Amino acid sequence: MKNITKICCIGAGYVGGPTMAVIAKQCPHITVTVVDLNEARIAAWNDENTENIPVYEPGLSEVVAEARGRNLFFSTEVDKAIDEADMIFISVNTPTKTYGAGKGMGADLKYIELCARQIAKVAKDDKIIVEKSTLPVRTAETLRDILHNTGNGVKFQILSNPEFLAEGTAIEDLLMPDRVLIGGDTNEEGQEAIEALVSIYANWIPRERILTTNVWSSELSKLVANAMLAQRISSMNSISELCEKTEANVNEVARAIGSDSRIGPKFLKASVGFGGSCFQKDILNLVYISRSFGLQEVADYWEQVIIMNDHQKRRFAENIVKKLYNTVAGKKIAFLGWAFKKDTNDTRESAAIYVADLLLNEQADIKVFDPKVEEKQVHADLDYLATRPVEENHNAVHVFADPYEACKDTHAIAVLTEWDEFKDYDWQRIYDNMLKPAKIFDGRNLLDVKKLREIGFSVQAIGS
Repeated sequence: MKNITKICCIGAGYVGGPTMAVIAKQCPHITVTVVDLNEARIAAWNDENTENIPVYEPGLSEVVAEARGRNLFFSTEVDKAIDEADMIFISVNTPTKTYGAGKGMGADLKYIELCARQIAKVAKDDKIIVEKSTLPVRTAETLRDILHNTGNGVKFQILSNPEFLAEGTAIEDLLMPDRVLIGGDTNEEGQEAIEALVSIYANWIPRERILTTNVWSSELSKLVANAMLAQRISSMNSISELCEKTEANVNEVARAIGSDSRIGPKFLKASVGFGGSCFQKDILNLVYISRSFGLQEVADYWEQVIIMNDHQKRRFAENIVKKLYNTVAGKKIAFLGWAFKKDTNDTRESAAIYVADLLLNEQADIKVFDPKVEEKQVHADLDYLATRPVEENHNAVHVFADPYEACKDTHAIAVLTEWDEFKDYDWQRIYDNMLKPAKIFDGRNLLDVKKLREIGFSVQAIGS
C-alpha cells in the first residue's frame, strides 16, 4: 500500500475547502494543499481572521485555524502542488450544461477534463486521483483515457469518493459521517489505491463505516442518494398543496408518516422548494443518463421531482400576488433569507432567487435580509437568470444588514430560509412598522403562526 504523505486538492469551494481542512486536522502527519486559480478565493482562505474565509459553515473557521500553516495550505501554485502530491483530489464545479447536447440536464465536465489534462502534463511519478466532485456515472473512464494516454510512463489509479455533506452541518458530517464511500478498480493496483484512501479516513472514522465498491457503483450512488432525498421533499410539497385544500396540516401529516420506521422523519419537511448545488443538478443528470440509454419511463419519473419543485416555487409566488389583492406592482415585500438553507452562505438554486424573479416580473419592490449573504451575491444571482435588464433588478431589489429595516414599511414578509434567529425576532416591533394589513408568507414552516396571528398578522404557511 502506498504511504500518503502529501495531498493536493484542486478546487477551494464548498466541498474542497471543508473536506481538506478536516483531513488536515485529523491527519497532522499529512501535508494538505488546496489549490485554486481564483486568487481572491485563495486570499480569503488565507485571511488572518478565519471568520472571513469564503465558505460559511459552523465550526469550519475553528478547524482551519487549527490546521492552517501547520499542515494545511491554500495556494494558487497548482502545478507545484500536483507535482509534489501522492494523492490528488479533484473538487471542481460540475454545473449543468448550458449549451450543446444535454443542455439543461447533462453535467458540464469541461473543468474535470481541464484538471485531468493539467495533471497529465505536470505529473512525473505515479499518482492516485480521487473524484470528489459530483459526477455522472462512467466519468472515471474519461479521466482514465486522458491520464493513461500521456505517453510519459506515469501510472494513475482513479478512485471515486463522493461527498455526502449537508451544508450547515458539513463539519459534523465530515467528523462523524454515516458512511464514507470509496470506489476503485477491482484489480490489485485498484485495491491498493482504495486501501490508501481508506487508511486516511480510518484515522478518525471506524472502518465499518467506510464502504468500498467498484468505481461505477460509487459514482452512481451519489446521484441516486441525492435523487432519493429530493424525491421525498417534492413528495411532501405535493401533499402540502392538498393539505391547503382539505384543511389538513402538512406538519402533522409529516409527523404521522415520519413515525413509521419504514419511512423515518428526515427530509419530510414541506417548504417553498429545495435548492443547493446538488439536488437539481444530480436529478437532471440522472434524467439525462436515463434518456441516453433509452429509459424514457425512468427519466420521466425522476424529472417529475424537478417539475414539482418548480411548481412549488411558482405556487408560493403566485399565492403572494393573490393574497395582496392580485397585484404587487409597486408594493414592498421583505425577504427573510436568501441562502438556500440555514447555516450556509451558499445561494445556488435557492428558492428565494426564483420567487424574487417571479415577483419582480409583477413589478414588486423587494427588500432582502440574510445573516450571511452579501448584497453583491443577491444581485449576481438575479443577474445570472438574465430575465430582465441588470439595472432593473438593482433598482427593484435592496439588501439590508438589519432585519427590522428590511421589514419596515413593507406590505408583506416572505420567509425563504429557515434561519433559527428569525423565530426570536421582536415580531410586535416588526408589525408596528409595517403597512396594514401586515401579511407573512412562511415558506419554511418556521414561525409560530398562532402567536403571529395574535399580534395581528395575516399568516400563510406552506401546507396549512
